[in-house]
Amino acid sequence: MTAQRDPALDVGVATEPPDLFKILLFYVIFYGCLAGIFIGTIQVMLLTISEFKPTYQDRVAPPGLTQIPQIQKTEISFRPQESKTYQPYVTNIVRFLEKYKDAAQRDDMIFEDCGSVPSEYKERGPYDSDPGERKVCRFKLEWLGNCSGINDDSYGYKDGKPCVIIKLNRPPKNESSETSAVLKYNPYVLPVQCTGKVGSRGAERERDEDKEKIGTVEYFGLGGHAGFPLQYYPYYGKLLQPKYLQPLLAVQFTNLTVDTEVRIECKAFGENIGYSEKDRFQGRFDVKIEVKS
Repeated sequence: MTAQRDPALDVGVATEPPDLFKILLFYVIFYGCLAGIFIGTIQVMLLTISEFKPTYQDRVAPPGLTQIPQIQKTEISFRPQESKTYQPYVTNIVRFLEKYKDAAQRDDMIFEDCGSVPSEYKERGPYDSDPGERKVCRFKLEWLGNCSGINDDSYGYKDGKPCVIIKLNRPPKNESSETSAVLKYNPYVLPVQCTGKVGSRGAERERDEDKEKIGTVEYFGLGGHAGFPLQYYPYYGKLLQPKYLQPLLAVQFTNLTVDTEVRIECKAFGENIGYSEKDRFQGRFDVKIEVKS
């Protein structure tokens, strides 16, 4: 006689969820809890930091010095008689200086005059109070002299006297013991000097030859100083100063040796500026310029 299976047992087996389903349910709940904890800790962390200023700044990079025109391999080579050879450099400068034109700085709610002579840092209150846009200092193109584009739209290139615009990407400190005797000292200016790039041997003969190749270097900046005025700092960031204008320094090389590749180094001097051969824009930059006949 064949034994019959109890139907109740079959019903019990059918109503119990499979083991795989239980495992999936466990991991869904488990990882859901982990995600909730992670999101919660991130939200708590965001409440403790400011969106205007980094909480920790123990590894802030030193100020970097860069030049306009921004070019590949930092090499400028052109023929003054052929405009097509220098037009890309001129176009690069023109585009960069667009925001420095008077028409772009007319809004008195954003821009203010900070004087025509260098002065001390211009503090505009704490970073995290009084939400809203902070004012910024106007910078006039006329301060760039021969390199302003006002009287010469070729920025010296058509005459074989190229201009280079220099900017600094971080606030400076003008308390350096390492300065050049050639520079005009001002406590409210971070000085910059452009000289011949001395070779690895550093021989005095090499230095003299480089000076002869470069010839006269003219600087155009606020108040006639070869450097960056401190009243344009500190910079409060894009949220508080979206229209901020960096102070500029224009350098013109008026009698470079023709048909000779001249390597030039421009260097800023300041307490918080370091120099590294691994980073060619850390506190300095070098550029090769060749004026062809």
